Amino acid sequence: MRQRLRSIVRKEFIQALRDPRMRGLLFIPPLLQLLIFGYAVNLDVDVASIAWMDQDRTPQSRELRAAFEDSGHFRITALPEDEHAMQFVLDRGQADGVVRVLPGFARDVGRGRATSVQVLLDGTNSNTASLVSAYTTQVIARYSQTASGDAQRARLVGGTMNAGGPVSLPMPQLTARTRVWYNPDLKSRNYFIPGVVVNIIALVTLSLTAMAIVREKEIGTMEQLMVTPIRPVELILGKTLPFVVVGYWDLILVTSAALLIFHVPFNGSFGLLLFAALMFLLTTLAAGLFISTISRTQQQAMLATTLFFQPFFMLSGFSFPIRNMPEIVQWLTYLNPVRYFMEIVRGVFLQGAGISTLWPQVVILAVIGVTVLTMSVQRFHKQLE
Repeated sequence: MRQRLRSIVRKEFIQALRDPRMRGLLFIPPLLQLLIFGYAVNLDVDVASIAWMDQDRTPQSRELRAAFEDSGHFRITALPEDEHAMQFVLDRGQADGVVRVLPGFARDVGRGRATSVQVLLDGTNSNTASLVSAYTTQVIARYSQTASGDAQRARLVGGTMNAGGPVSLPMPQLTARTRVWYNPDLKSRNYFIPGVVVNIIALVTLSLTAMAIVREKEIGTMEQLMVTPIRPVELILGKTLPFVVVGYWDLILVTSAALLIFHVPFNGSFGLLLFAALMFLLTTLAAGLFISTISRTQQQAMLATTLFFQPFFMLSGFSFPIRNMPEIVQWLTYLNPVRYFMEIVRGVFLQGAGISTLWPQVVILAVIGVTVLTMSVQRFHKQLE
């Protein structure tokens, strides 16, 4: 049995590496996806473009503008004079938002009365709008704290002069200190790249397994294999084991590139990642076997792979948080193995989570993998007979 299994595994490796398309599928897509998501897909907004509309034109309003410019998060790209010009700036996409200082701003600040600054945001991109809103709120809050301190000191000086001696006024202070765990720099790259590892393994192993078996049917060599002494279980193992190696190759390749090129933090156990990847590969290889039983040509297999992969990808939490999905869709994600491996990979990379934390995901992956693999093998076995 070992000799027959070794022969078919060797045959599969030679056939895969001899085909230029197969070689490209092994090396180009992993690196291409990594570079695209690492460089191009970036949800961070380091410097936002804003328009400044000052209708007060006082030293206080200019201090507020200086606070925006000195924050490092904003670049003033337009100075609209009226509402028509302001709307023109937003319509043309010349700025992510408009900060509008209303008349009477300095008067209200000097008298210690409540005043407001209007911030108009372009909500076309909700993520950018949310970040710009948070940045503007921080700058205005800091300016408000400084202005309140100045007003308190002015009241203290005035009270001292009226009383003819020292006067103490209560000046409560509240300081907020924020500490970010797991991703201190808040880089979206650190969030997306571990997910790329999952998607690459899923897509490559799923498509290769399906097409490798369908290729035998398409060129008419499946019948030749069936009349050889090779048993069905040996044929199935010989066809799938090479793609376990391919999956681990892609895992090591993309992980190494993520660490060396993009400096994504890796805080967990690489052994745990390898073990969880094996559980995940059970599901992708099983799905590839199933696709091979329903496809007659490689084009059909590729189309079926896309139909399988897209729902897995969209419902995995890669781009969209699962908790934001409709409740019925959230229930469907519990059947998605990509979801569990996504949680494991991000937990290992960013959180440094161990088996004590991730064992439920590992167990569920194993259950799904064994179940789907058993069903797919039985279906494939019947077709061979």
